[in-house]
Amino acid sequence: MEYIVIIIILIILATILGFIYEFNLKKLKRIGILEEEKFNKYLEKYPTNIEICKYILNMLNNNQVIVEEDKNAKTSLYIALTNKIIIADVKNSYTRIQTIAHECLHSIQSKKIILFNFIYSNIYICYFVLITFLGLVNKVQYKMLFLSIMIIFSYIYYFVRSYLENDAMIKAKYLAKDYMNIVEISSKKEIEQIIDSYDKLNDIGIKMTNYELLLETIIRIIIVSISFLI
Repeated sequence: MEYIVIIIILIILATILGFIYEFNLKKLKRIGILEEEKFNKYLEKYPTNIEICKYILNMLNNNQVIVEEDKNAKTSLYIALTNKIIIADVKNSYTRIQTIAHECLHSIQSKKIILFNFIYSNIYICYFVLITFLGLVNKVQYKMLFLSIMIIFSYIYYFVRSYLENDAMIKAKYLAKDYMNIVEISSKKEIEQIIDSYDKLNDIGIKMTNYELLLETIIRIIIVSISFLI
């Protein structure tokens, strides 16, 4: 019975938070499409993604990072263990400078926190998979104890991930603006318009990212609870 109560509470919580965080993927995509039609012509004048990335890394005094472009990748990312930035196929996106700046900022974040996040995330996923499997085959004796551990693990996972993402997302706009001002490819007016557009996307995107991270942990806790019910 207690697991059913937990599941219901988590579903209600996820629904309320979705309303509070104004989770609206369609709205974000709609704004992105409209803004791309308006600003893509401004970004066509800029160098390749790799050149932009290396320039921004130089601005951050961080020239040790390996930069690669993967046109098959859906998202850009920074890999801490190999100190590598992989840039997705964002050439035709007007947000590409901010996206690249975001990954460059990850590369200068605290190495201790980034490595902890990498190691801990894998431990967290393994624990989730293991405890769910053991629950399904009814091999967990102290179910509430292991569920409590899962909740604590989920909270730590969300706290660390959200810190790293929020830090990079908030600073990326300013770093992108600094880059555009230095290279002087766009006019001051164009730069201000692009940054204002980034603000529109970030206002929705940052809240959505935080909600998605939290929802991810809630779903996993619900799955574990269901496995204990079966």
